[in-house]
Amino acid sequence: MIVLQVNQLHKSFVVDEILSGVKLEINHRDRVALVGRNGAGKSTLLKIIAGEMSYDSGEIIIPKGTKVGYMEQHAGIDSDLSIWDEMMTIFVHHQAAEQELRTLEKQMADPSIYDDAEAYARLMADYDIKQVNFKDSGGYQYEADTRSVLHGMQFFPEDFTKPIQSLSGGQKTRLALAKLLLTKPDLLILDEPTNHLDIDTLSWLERYLQGYPGAILIVSHDRYFLDQVVSFVYEVSRHKVKRFVGNYSAYLDEKAKTYERDLKTFDKQQEEKAKLEDFVQRNLARASTTKMEQSRRKVLEKTDWMDSPDGSEKSANFGFSIERQSGNDVLAIDQMTVGYAGKPVSTDVNLRVFREDRIALVGPNGVGKSTLLKTVVKDIPPISGNIKYGTNVQFGYYDQEQAKLTGSRSVLKELWDEWPLMNEKDVRNVLGRFLFSGDDVTKSISSLSGGEKARVALAKLMMLKSNTLILDEPTNHLDLDSKEVLENALIDYPGTILFVSHDRYFINRIATKVIELSSDGAFEYLGDYDYYVEKKKELEEIRLEKLGLQEVESPSVKQSTSTIDKDAKKRERQITRRLEDLEVELQTIEGKIHQVEEKLCDPAIFQDHEQLMALQKELDSVKQEQDVYMTEWVELEEELENL
Repeated sequence: MIVLQVNQLHKSFVVDEILSGVKLEINHRDRVALVGRNGAGKSTLLKIIAGEMSYDSGEIIIPKGTKVGYMEQHAGIDSDLSIWDEMMTIFVHHQAAEQELRTLEKQMADPSIYDDAEAYARLMADYDIKQVNFKDSGGYQYEADTRSVLHGMQFFPEDFTKPIQSLSGGQKTRLALAKLLLTKPDLLILDEPTNHLDIDTLSWLERYLQGYPGAILIVSHDRYFLDQVVSFVYEVSRHKVKRFVGNYSAYLDEKAKTYERDLKTFDKQQEEKAKLEDFVQRNLARASTTKMEQSRRKVLEKTDWMDSPDGSEKSANFGFSIERQSGNDVLAIDQMTVGYAGKPVSTDVNLRVFREDRIALVGPNGVGKSTLLKTVVKDIPPISGNIKYGTNVQFGYYDQEQAKLTGSRSVLKELWDEWPLMNEKDVRNVLGRFLFSGDDVTKSISSLSGGEKARVALAKLMMLKSNTLILDEPTNHLDLDSKEVLENALIDYPGTILFVSHDRYFINRIATKVIELSSDGAFEYLGDYDYYVEKKKELEEIRLEKLGLQEVESPSVKQSTSTIDKDAKKRERQITRRLEDLEVELQTIEGKIHQVEEKLCDPAIFQDHEQLMALQKELDSVKQEQDVYMTEWVELEEELENL
């Protein structure tokens, strides 16, 4: 059953076209992701579908009686009620029905009702109908459902009486999501629902949405989340929307194949177009070929020539390098307590960081991950304990709140003021690599979007050339394309990385160690995120076995391709670099072969039997070496094609 159909939708803001000819269809229980770059129009399309924004033309068809629930980015609840009382406002109909049943039960308990058999029969029949309806509509379940969803959103029984006004912005956002989930709309529309959620909450939300009884339409930059939840992907690109079947990883594979096909078709069309244009140009003044020239001109004018698959969308292009290498021991933390104003957040933290480590810090919100990073870079002092820094350690710190950016300065000045010896052209070139060009560099920092501020912060980080990067949620505000560019830059980075992230796909690609931080210490796992999850599961099974308890089987998790992707990317770069080295070696060997063959053709040497034998032996040796290199080159080329 179709719950949403969008046909030929168009939307513009003044003269800027946002969406053009959009088609989209969602059936009951479909799980659909809307992906695309920042500013592509994803949130605009969601608002139009949810009835929050008008559109210029086209049609949106939602069957009568279909309930639509929509949660936009940064949404929160503003209420004078407590958490529990606010949730109960959803179930007023259940409470009214329950009150009716209690009233009927009181009437049934009155002995006088038995004096009138007919009235008693009517009362019993009415009670039976209302009780069945109450049960079928979830009347006996709604309080348990509420507790379950609140628990999943990290609200516990002791929190239920808290006034909503006392909650933080992130808690209000989680509460708004909990309330929307409890309403159980037929079409659930979520715009960046993973913001403000820690990994445990994300995992719970994934499981909940996998079993959700309605259809789901999601915008999210969390690729791991999309891999677990969705089965269809609609890509918003260049004002249009294209449909892909499968999760996010399947979408990436299909998109790559489509790009290759489109590129070949585009190149072929461009060749045909160039030939037609060349013929028209050469035969403009020839009377003998006028009709042929006119015929080809009509073909040029009437043909709907394909746009380049590369389009006008540019990607950031940057990398991180180091000025000088650190010692092998980068950081040693012993028995440290971190917090603010003497109030501990996490205690008994012990940590060792060595050169070229890639360490992910994970743990629930509020456990002190960001606080630990700020303590490491000396933004705040430790409450107790020791930090020992290694030789030549230079920190580059990325702050998730961008607090170190100056709001009143322009983008250009933000970099130039810190590197005043650079000329303006070089500063602009750096900013151009982060997609700031032309008048973009004169924008004030305060006027930038979250994604633009993130790119400015990354530009400054690149300029530092530090040998140790301390990153606090570096993928926040970045679109999927920018995340991939950042990941590739960090994979190739020759220094040390210590980072906090809730992006499990990002952790899988970057981390070689995972440190789980809790209120009473830190525990190290030697692997990426998937390894960390598996190891935790093993440790929990051992704990339950010791207690003599049976483990409750956890819901199946779809296999993540992020680990494979990380290894493939690393291998691809290794192969590319080796191929470049081999080509240099082969050129050198070809030069040697040419020199030896020239000597062999020299008549003077040809008459010298001993010298001739030596040269022939040298030639055989060089050619044997060439064969070895050529064999390796061919094998690597084949491996590269199969990656």
